[in-house]
Amino acid sequence: MIDKIEKILERYNSLKVELDELCQSSDYNKISKINKELKALTPIVNLYDKRCRLLKEINENSLLLNSESDVEMREYITAQNNALSKELQDVENDINIELAPKDQDDERNIILEIHAGTGGDEAGIFVGDLFRMYSKYIEVKGWSLSVISSVESTSGGYKEIICNVEGNGVYSILKYESGVHRVQRIPKTESKGRVHTSAVSVIVMPEAEDIDVDIDMNDVRKDTFCSTGAGGQSVNTTYSAVRLTHMPTGLVVTCQDERSQIKNFEKAMKVLKARLYKINSEKQQQEIDSLKKSIVKHGDRSDKIRTYNYPQNRITDHRINFTRYNLDRVLEGDLDELITALKVAYNAEKLSGN
Repeated sequence: MIDKIEKILERYNSLKVELDELCQSSDYNKISKINKELKALTPIVNLYDKRCRLLKEINENSLLLNSESDVEMREYITAQNNALSKELQDVENDINIELAPKDQDDERNIILEIHAGTGGDEAGIFVGDLFRMYSKYIEVKGWSLSVISSVESTSGGYKEIICNVEGNGVYSILKYESGVHRVQRIPKTESKGRVHTSAVSVIVMPEAEDIDVDIDMNDVRKDTFCSTGAGGQSVNTTYSAVRLTHMPTGLVVTCQDERSQIKNFEKAMKVLKARLYKINSEKQQQEIDSLKKSIVKHGDRSDKIRTYNYPQNRITDHRINFTRYNLDRVLEGDLDELITALKVAYNAEKLSGN
């Protein structure tokens, strides 16, 4: 870690010298390029400065502790060092996150899909619970959320919810949420008080830009129909709902949340582009059917990344063996601790080359 930071510091200082020399220059393109690189390096430089300051304070306190005989003062210094050590650990975690290779899609907005898997009505209800959790987290982050499509189930839950999330670095934070989320709780309809296990699939895709995906509209079949509610009944009499079928891949996207056919078409195209971009970016996925089968249509309880256990107020992320007993807070949108732990673990893997 130190070797990498030293190279960054060397580059940072070199850029500052170069920028000073260009102060009287009219080469605005070069000045802009240097400023952009300096801005990108500044967070890691600031974190390293903070790390140095914390290490200095901890060392000074340790020397003072060795020479201090007063019991109360020793307890105070020890408590202070414990707090500084915790802060140091957080700073080093942040440094590892900054040092890790960046995903080319990290700064993109996302398409977030939540689909009911195994578990019947209870899975559909949990789709709504997860959507509420993410909505609260998105609100705290100051991002914006708009629903693209939602299909209600007869139980009061949802078969699926698809939405667009826009904000600074959304994909870099929420990309770890893709996978099967398992819920263990007593359903409201359970008369004997037995705990049931259900599953919901979450897909987070970077939003594609026009330059990323070139769709030949001759390959897209557009169907229009009346919007429907739970049970299949029509909720309006105009053909505002849109279904797009990308014939080369078989991908189907439906949008009926807007009253305007034009708006539904625009939202459906946004989802279609995101799905195609995701597929094109992931070389390991050989065909579209495997994507649908493994993620969209079948939320298999055994293939879980996370478990939400209501009776124990426990949340466990199985990828990093992370367990906390604050499920109630997480469901209210308090996801930062969990997401930070995932970022640290995955970035440590990248840095180690595994």
